[in-house]
Amino acid sequence: MKLLVGLGNPGNKYKETRHNIGFRFLDMLAKHEGLRFDAAPRFHAETATWNHKADKIMLIKPQTFMNNSGECIGALARYYQIEEKDIIVVYDDLDLPTRKLRIKKGGGHGGHNGLRSMHAHLPTSDYVRVKIGINRPTHGDISDWVLGRADEGDRADEACVFSALLKEIDSLLEGDTDTAANRIHLAISSGKE
Repeated sequence: MKLLVGLGNPGNKYKETRHNIGFRFLDMLAKHEGLRFDAAPRFHAETATWNHKADKIMLIKPQTFMNNSGECIGALARYYQIEEKDIIVVYDDLDLPTRKLRIKKGGGHGGHNGLRSMHAHLPTSDYVRVKIGINRPTHGDISDWVLGRADEGDRADEACVFSALLKEIDSLLEGDTDTAANRIHLAISSGKE
C-alpha cells in the first residue's frame, strides 16, 4: 500500500486558496478515476482507496488543518505500517513560480508548516514531495498570500500542471521520480500537457 497525500485546509472557506493545491489535485485525480472520498474520523482525514494496477493507493486529505497535517499522516502510516518511501505528498511551494513543479525524495521542510508537522510525526523525512509552484508575493503578508484565492491565470497554470502530473502518475507511484519529473517538465514547456 502507498499513501498519496494532498495538503490543504478543510472547509469551503479554504477550498479555492493557494494553500489547498494538494487537495485540489487529489480531487481531480479522484474524479478522473471515479473515486469517492469518505470521512475517516479515527484518523482526522478524508480518504479514498484506489486499486491501481498491482498496488492499493490510499488518497488522503488531512482534516487537521495544514499546520497539523503530520498527526493524520503519521497515524495512518503507523496503522497501515507504511514506510516513508511509500508516501507521496502534494503541496504548494512559494519558491516556485506557477506552472512549475518539482519532485524530490527526502530533505528538509523548507519552512512549509505542513511538512514541518510531517517531520514531527514520521520517523524519517524520506517521503516523496511533489511541490507545485504558487509564486511568492512581491509585497504583503505570506499568510494572506497562501490563504488567498488564485487568480484566473494562476488557475490555468495549475490546470496545466495537474494535467501533466496526472499523465505521469504511474511513474510517480512506481518510484521513478526522475522520469516523472522530466516528462512533466517537457509536457508543460511544450504545451502538450
